[in-house]
Amino acid sequence: MSSVKQQIEDRLTQALAPSALKVTDDSALHAGHSEQARAGESHFTVEIVSEAFTGQSRVQRHRLVNQALGDLLKAQVHALAIKAKAPQEAV
Repeated sequence: MSSVKQQIEDRLTQALAPSALKVTDDSALHAGHSEQARAGESHFTVEIVSEAFTGQSRVQRHRLVNQALGDLLKAQVHALAIKAKAPQEAV
């Protein structure tokens, strides 16, 4: 099975066809914060640029990301910071 980071990248690529995607594992910054943080691969930051976000509010963009990640958010990801932009905002 691939890493959680790789699964996040794969799912977002498939669902949102991003022109830019950066997934950062922030778990080490949260050591001692929770049991999940001690296990690793539980806290992430996603920076994503996708045409799918054009005309969407911040909440709608986050919902699209959350939808794409589905069960990962319930089972493996404890915290997710999302920075979602449309291509015209990323310049």
